[in-house]
Amino acid sequence: MKLGSNIIYREKVSSTNNLAAALFTSGKAGEGTVIYAGFQSEGKGHRGNTWEGEPGKNLTMSIILTPAFLEADRQFLISKVVSLALIDTVSQFTKGLSIKWPNDIYVLNDKIAGILIENIVTGNILSASIAGVGLNINQEIFLSDAPNPVSLKKITGKNYDIKELCHTMCNNLEQRYNMLKAGAISEIDSDYLALLYRFEEISLFSSKGRRFRGTITGVDVYGQLLIKDVRGTIKKYSFKEVEFIP
Repeated sequence: MKLGSNIIYREKVSSTNNLAAALFTSGKAGEGTVIYAGFQSEGKGHRGNTWEGEPGKNLTMSIILTPAFLEADRQFLISKVVSLALIDTVSQFTKGLSIKWPNDIYVLNDKIAGILIENIVTGNILSASIAGVGLNINQEIFLSDAPNPVSLKKITGKNYDIKELCHTMCNNLEQRYNMLKAGAISEIDSDYLALLYRFEEISLFSSKGRRFRGTITGVDVYGQLLIKDVRGTIKKYSFKEVEFIP
């Protein structure tokens, strides 16, 4: 099925990811189905965070993928292709884009989009991935305590057609997903590293209450961030084990 050929719009939902998962598990929606909402009352972010969004101003969507060709321990590749598709979509309108590990899209040092991938695993096979995307488009005022939100409207001063951007995102994700299906993993990895936020730059991090300086050297096949400290030791960090310090 072509991604985005079946778009289900809801004016308001608790979470597009929750609705997509429910439709998939009940057999009512398959690969390529997109849940697109005007507003999420309980939009989910990484680590249990919520996604702030003014009704009707942003793109909040979830796409159902069934990457059974991928082993479960390679699931971070889904995050990579979704991140790259978002960059492909937003780069039409602004520059300075990067992928802030593990799941954010930045314009310079401000967050314009977030990603939440929720997987359904059967044995060692990735039966389904619900790829949730929140992209700030026309919102100008952010009321939460998030430190650095930005939107396309704030950057360019222009309004954008959200439905059109939904279709563009679907088309871009289909291209990136087809690359993954075709086994172009080295190209995906190369594109991802080229866009990785603070890649090969000395940065300040925090892990287990300790601050340290280090340099990001890459991301391993399991999605762990590789950081080389000032002594030259490279350590691996999972999603909740390290944070960037501004």
